[in-house]
Amino acid sequence: MIKIKVDYEDGFINNFKITGHANFASYGKDIVCASVSSIVITSVNLAITFDSDSVDYNEKEGFINVKVMKKDETINKVFQNMVSMLKELEEQYSKNIKFI
Repeated sequence: MIKIKVDYEDGFINNFKITGHANFASYGKDIVCASVSSIVITSVNLAITFDSDSVDYNEKEGFINVKVMKKDETINKVFQNMVSMLKELEEQYSKNIKFI
């Protein structure tokens, strides 16, 4: 199961951590895992495009931890949108994704 933890401070997302695997299908065919990865990496890359110093992140197989370094409205909207998309996936694939 993919577990997602999002921390907020003063209405801003300041950190999020995503761990695990969806186990929806075999490696390379898991559309749930691919969807989560695409949403998260696209969001992180967009934040970096807006401001290269906006995030600090650590990633490896089945794990990403992102620290949002700046309280910025645009960067926050990027990550709020990410959370909304992940919550939609959680509704559809509740056996594979869980916000904690």
